[in-house]
Amino acid sequence: MRRPLIEAGWFEGFVPADFDVGGTTIHARTGGTDGAPPLLLLHGFPQTHAMWHRVAQRLAPQFSLVLADLPGYGDSAKPADSPDHATQSKRAMAAQLHALMLSLGHRRYFVCGHDRGGRVAARLALDRPEAIQRLALIDIAPTLDMYAATAMDFARLYYHWFHLIQPAPLPENMINGDAVGYLHTKLGRWGGTGLSHVEPEALAEYERCWANPATVHAACEDYRASAGIDLEHDRESRARGDKIACPMLVLWGERGVVNKLFDPPTLWQAQCAAPVSATRVEAGHYIPEEKPAETAAALAQFFAG
Repeated sequence: MRRPLIEAGWFEGFVPADFDVGGTTIHARTGGTDGAPPLLLLHGFPQTHAMWHRVAQRLAPQFSLVLADLPGYGDSAKPADSPDHATQSKRAMAAQLHALMLSLGHRRYFVCGHDRGGRVAARLALDRPEAIQRLALIDIAPTLDMYAATAMDFARLYYHWFHLIQPAPLPENMINGDAVGYLHTKLGRWGGTGLSHVEPEALAEYERCWANPATVHAACEDYRASAGIDLEHDRESRARGDKIACPMLVLWGERGVVNKLFDPPTLWQAQCAAPVSATRVEAGHYIPEEKPAETAAALAQFFAG
């Protein structure tokens, strides 16, 4: 499939490649400064690593960057289905991304995730405390706490959490009936400013990848896992008293649903044994694209320690 961003050289200084790790293929772009601290950047739904373009360019002088398409998303391989959706669980996705970092020679590294990528990053920090030095999460609260607090406002504003988890192929068929329209609605409403925050090159990349029914199905499986096996993993971790061991930064949007309905600093501090730094940003949900300079500055300061 044609990859317009690669051909256009939009990510100048970053090298795209497909990496065979853990029996699957992860598509990622690497760049930045050789020998600098490694930083893994993980995107959210319904996007790809292209969301990090403006942030990555600003962070490149200070970090060795890895921008990965989550398993199932973008140009990464689509996991095989499993009855319990375990192949698209955050634990499985985290393990594959950790294998990617090891293949690049990064045994210890920083990680930042937005949206779904944040949920993968949080599980990665829990499962691989020896590897994750610092963790940044953007515009999420813990999955278990969000589902536990479900009420009318949450169900109305985050209806996709309940739509996408319906048995296949109902949500897939509904989305694929107008995949681009669905994509634009998600990107526009959650940002609160239409599509003005999305770079044209990034939008073209999202449209290309979202037009693939296999990507839509993998995304639904991601959400099905979050409503099932991920909750089991989270409950098991809490029952054992597991905590994220590394320092954490939490960024969330002033105009977003997470800010309206939850208290991210308090919820994440309860899951972290180290200090949690927190900053509310004047933005909607897509903070790295709405406020790239502010996001990059906050990440650079936090990961500098």
